[in-house]
Amino acid sequence: MSSLSINSSLSFPPTTFSASASSSTCTTFISSSFLRLSLPVAARHRPIQLPFSPALHFKPCKGRVRKRHGASSEKMIIQDVKDEEGGSATAPLLAESEGSTRPRRIALFVEPSPFAYVSGYKNRFQNFIKYLREMGDEVIVVTTHEGVPQEFHGAKLIGSWSFPCPWYQKVPLSLALSPRIISEVAKFKPDIIHASSPGIMVFGALIIAKLLCVPIVMSYHTHVPLYIPRYTFSWLVKPMWLIIRFLHRAADLTLVPSAAIGKDLEDARVTTANKIRLWSKGVDSESFHPRYRSHEMRLRLSDGEPEKPLVIHVGRLGVEKSLDFLKKVMDRLPYARIAFIGDGPYRPELEKMFDGMPVVFTGMLQGEELSQAYASGDIFVMPSESETLGLVVLEAMSSGIPVVAARAGGIPDIIPEDQEGKTGFLFTPGDLEDCVAKMDILLKDENFREAIGKAARGEMEKYDWRAATWKIRNEQYNAAIWFWKKRRAQLLRPLQWLTRRIFRSPEPVYVS
Repeated sequence: MSSLSINSSLSFPPTTFSASASSSTCTTFISSSFLRLSLPVAARHRPIQLPFSPALHFKPCKGRVRKRHGASSEKMIIQDVKDEEGGSATAPLLAESEGSTRPRRIALFVEPSPFAYVSGYKNRFQNFIKYLREMGDEVIVVTTHEGVPQEFHGAKLIGSWSFPCPWYQKVPLSLALSPRIISEVAKFKPDIIHASSPGIMVFGALIIAKLLCVPIVMSYHTHVPLYIPRYTFSWLVKPMWLIIRFLHRAADLTLVPSAAIGKDLEDARVTTANKIRLWSKGVDSESFHPRYRSHEMRLRLSDGEPEKPLVIHVGRLGVEKSLDFLKKVMDRLPYARIAFIGDGPYRPELEKMFDGMPVVFTGMLQGEELSQAYASGDIFVMPSESETLGLVVLEAMSSGIPVVAARAGGIPDIIPEDQEGKTGFLFTPGDLEDCVAKMDILLKDENFREAIGKAARGEMEKYDWRAATWKIRNEQYNAAIWFWKKRRAQLLRPLQWLTRRIFRSPEPVYVS
């Protein structure tokens, strides 16, 4: 942005579209309130562009943000927005420019670790980091300490001391607020902080963002209010919603993995609807591919009976996944086998439940073994009603395997109503007859099963992690920074008003 000149004797240095944390940034923010003190009367009533907000103009007597025509470092088009509580606010439309695609410094806070803990967002964050680095961004990742490598695709990883979740011992948690962590992030000078939510680490990320005066984005990955009744006391649901509201109202933008979860957050008034954005789905269609179908893996999954129809389920074995429902399903399909790929606290109970039935528990599989497991089954079943998206469903479809899943959570985003019966099947949650009928058709009709699998594969080839990452870094991060600057401008407005009232110059007296 070119130098800002109010009159011939007063000018200000160029500013850039950056939220880098520094003491000078905060100092400039405060001192900008007093620009009018040294100005002539006429200049005091002109719009002043604040150094921290290159796209906004304010008029002293108006309570609205106005359009500014002309180039800013981001070339934003900013529509009029209401500042009143509860009013609407429209994020800027972004144009292609060097400003909107310049390299940024991004600090990620992810709990638990996407490198050591196998979860639904593991591939999401690993691919996100990979493509941010490919696009030229500097990235540091703060995460739980166990099993964390020193770097990943050139991104520095910082392990924070963690402790087990009281209700789910295999999930490590960390506050990430030690002097070491704060110092590392401060030295990095991030343009933006992005934290996974909900959890414990998100509190540390929020505090650090406020200390360093940088925008914070929170991405919502685990629908904890749905899990609480299964693991602890139902009365904790309301306090959990209060915590989620506190966190996300303090954030500058919230990312959700599916439209259904976004609607849940909006209905719960977690934050305003215009600050909830979709993190586009993606899948590694090369790692999960029909070519990985393996006779040896099918022998393993079927316990030496590869000729029998094989149902597979991939994912964490937790009580919230409604896996006990599959016991009733398999009782109705005695000619078929089932294989559970994954591990979790509910595994011992499942093994007892399926004792004497045609079942295999493989434990955790990774890499090529996991790709082979997906591709070597006949159908994939997902009974869970609490999936924020269901990345395992995407991976199964990419592997060319028909999916039968509960019509709940984020799954309908993957298999929308107009695609049911074409790329996969959804059943009414808890409806045994509905689920069994759809599985039975697929298991007994090989040609139909192959046609659905082929269509599912074709659909998944449309989704790419690179495109999803590009949208976040070039659109959603920019929107978060814009909201952050707008909030700072609103906080400064009372100080501007007070300054004008205190230091108003007397009107000149003309003598005839």
